[in-house]
Amino acid sequence: MANRLLKSPFTIPPWAALSLMMNGVLFIALLVVWQEKSDGGDPTVLPQANAAHSTSTLVEHSSPLSTLGTKQRLNYEQWVTLLGDEISTMAAKNPDHLTILLGDSLSLWFPTELLPGRRVWMNQGISGEKTYSLLDRLHLLDVADVDTIFLMIGINDLIWGQSDQQVLANYRDIMDYLATRHPNTQIVVQSILPHGAETATWESRSLLLELPNERIREMNRSLEDIAQDYGAYYLELYPIFSTGEGKLRPDLTTDGLHLNREGYLVWRAAISLYSQLELP
Repeated sequence: MANRLLKSPFTIPPWAALSLMMNGVLFIALLVVWQEKSDGGDPTVLPQANAAHSTSTLVEHSSPLSTLGTKQRLNYEQWVTLLGDEISTMAAKNPDHLTILLGDSLSLWFPTELLPGRRVWMNQGISGEKTYSLLDRLHLLDVADVDTIFLMIGINDLIWGQSDQQVLANYRDIMDYLATRHPNTQIVVQSILPHGAETATWESRSLLLELPNERIREMNRSLEDIAQDYGAYYLELYPIFSTGEGKLRPDLTTDGLHLNREGYLVWRAAISLYSQLELP
C-alpha cells in the first residue's frame, strides 16, 4: 500500500496551494488575536498621524488623545512635529520592547487592536510618505531606545515618478542612518505590496496602471539585498498579498492600493509569525 501511494502522489495545483496558504494565514491571524486577548496581551499604541505629503494640503484627523482635541487639521510639517512630540513622550517612559511602525499610509492605518501583543507599539506612519522625506525625519527617533523597527516605504515614490535608482539610493541612506544612530535596534525591512492594477478604484488609478507590479517585484529583490547588506531582517509580504497574476488580492484591499481589515489581519499574522521565528 505504501509503495502504491509513493508511485502515485497527489499533487496540489499551485492555485489551490496558494488558496490554502492564505486561508491558513487568516486562520492563524484570528487565532493569535483571540489568544492575545485571552492572555490580556493587548498592545500599547500611541496615536497615529495622518497627513498628505504636500505642505499646502490640510487633512482632518481624529485623535484618541484628549490633548489634541477631537479633530485636528495639520499639514505635513505639523504632523512631523506631532510625531516628534510623541516619540519624546514615549522616550521619557523608556518602555521595554518599544516597536515602531515606520512608513506611509499602509503603516499609518494599521488598526491599533490588531497590532501583535507583548510589544509597546508606536505608529510613526504618515500618509503619502516617500523615502526622501522619511529620511529627513529619522532624527526624531534618536531620543528613544527602540527595540525593533518595522519599515515599509517606497510605493509612493514609484507611483509619483521616482526612478528605481533614486529610491534605492534613498533606502540605503535610510539604512545607513539607522545602522549608525540605532546600532542595537532590530530593523525589519518589509517588502512593498502589489497594487490592484486595472481592478483598482483608487482616485489616482491611472498612475497605478503606469506602474507594473513586476517593477515592484524587482524593487523588492533589491530591498532584500539591501537588508542583507546591513545585517537587517527582511519580511517578504508580496506573495501572500498577491493573486496568481501578481496583483493585490481584491479581498484584502479597499481600493486596489490600501488594505481592508482582512488585509491587516494577514499582515499581522506575518509580523507575529516572523517575530516568533526570526527575531531574538
